[in-house]
Amino acid sequence: MVMPWRSLLDRLAPLAFLVALSVLFGMLKREFFTAENLLNIATQISVIAVLAIGETFVIVAGGIDLSVGSMVALTGCTAALLMKTPALAAMSYGWVLAALAGILLGALWGLFSGLLVTRAKLPPFIVTLGVMGIARGLALAVAHDRTISGLPEPFTRLGSYRVGGAIPLLVLAMLLVAVLAHIILTRTRLGRYAYAMGSNLEATRLSGVNVGLYMTGVFVVCGTLAGLAGVMEAARTAIGQPTGASLYELDAIAAAVIGGASLMGGEGSIAGTLIGAFIMAVIRNGCNLLVIPPSWQRVAIGAIIIIAVLWDHLRQRRRR
Repeated sequence: MVMPWRSLLDRLAPLAFLVALSVLFGMLKREFFTAENLLNIATQISVIAVLAIGETFVIVAGGIDLSVGSMVALTGCTAALLMKTPALAAMSYGWVLAALAGILLGALWGLFSGLLVTRAKLPPFIVTLGVMGIARGLALAVAHDRTISGLPEPFTRLGSYRVGGAIPLLVLAMLLVAVLAHIILTRTRLGRYAYAMGSNLEATRLSGVNVGLYMTGVFVVCGTLAGLAGVMEAARTAIGQPTGASLYELDAIAAAVIGGASLMGGEGSIAGTLIGAFIMAVIRNGCNLLVIPPSWQRVAIGAIIIIAVLWDHLRQRRRR
């Protein structure tokens, strides 16, 4: 049995690590704690954070989704391409319909993955690995292997718009998604059953829960947020990039794991995932300020992932 103080320590460890990292970089570089730099950190991680929130649902339920990075590319390119079609380009708010179509496409891909896992009884790793390749190939096909530029100005302005001239809209979108996701994961049947399935799928099934329905549901949530992330990325970069979002799926999984989600399922939180995402963003930003090469940034993040998984493994052993 885990003592209450140990459980509290497990929950606070990622936050304590984030604070320690921030203090370290703040001591090494004064520029780190400027308001502009902190907002830049939040803006840069907003897309990954939204992806990671969706990934958290799947991981909590005991699954994994390797396709979210490719879906960002596909949904972003699809939305960008639709914005340039004559029918929607002629409409004042045609870009809104195109953006919604991109999000819907992500939801449909999530549904496709979920049905393959639940109906065909295929492992999530294999299913989403295949979907990752399909989605990336389709992104290249719809974009004809080219970057899609010249997007509507009202849409691209969203990527740099600041509410009240201070808070980036992308950051507010990330926070809104986090709040809604937290409510769903903690206050709805989908969330409760996701934890139950991740803890013991067979016991959940025997208790009368339609595990197929709810497992498919977490993949739909993940796909929907991947679609939203694709639209956000297109707005942020002002292009549809079929080769973009490379390794985003690994960053999303890493954020969830660093934030305390267990790859064994049954554990994880939206707050922890946000903290995990910010840990990676702080490392990258601090290293950039210190002019440390990106290759070493990857080394640092990889090491932290291993430490987080090891920490989770030790927790699991302690509870047995």
